[in-house]
Amino acid sequence: MAAQIKPAPTILRRKQVQARTGMPCSTLYDRVRSGEFPKPISLGGRAVGWIESEIDEWLAAQIEKSRQTA
Repeated sequence: MAAQIKPAPTILRRKQVQARTGMPCSTLYDRVRSGEFPKPISLGGRAVGWIESEIDEWLAAQIEKSRQTA
C-alpha cells in the first residue's frame, strides 16, 4: 500500500494576514488576545505566522455571520 503524502500547511506572515483580513496590526493582535482570531505559531526568534487554513476558516465564519445579520 502506497503511503499518502500529506501536504505541508501553508504559513502566512503578518502582512499577508492583514492583506487578507483588512485588519490593522493592532486590531489583529487585540483579537488574538481576546480569542476572536486564530493564534499565530512561533517560527523562531521573533517571527510568527498563521496557518492559512485557520485564517480561511475564520474568514468563512465572518462571511457567514455577516450574511445571517443582514
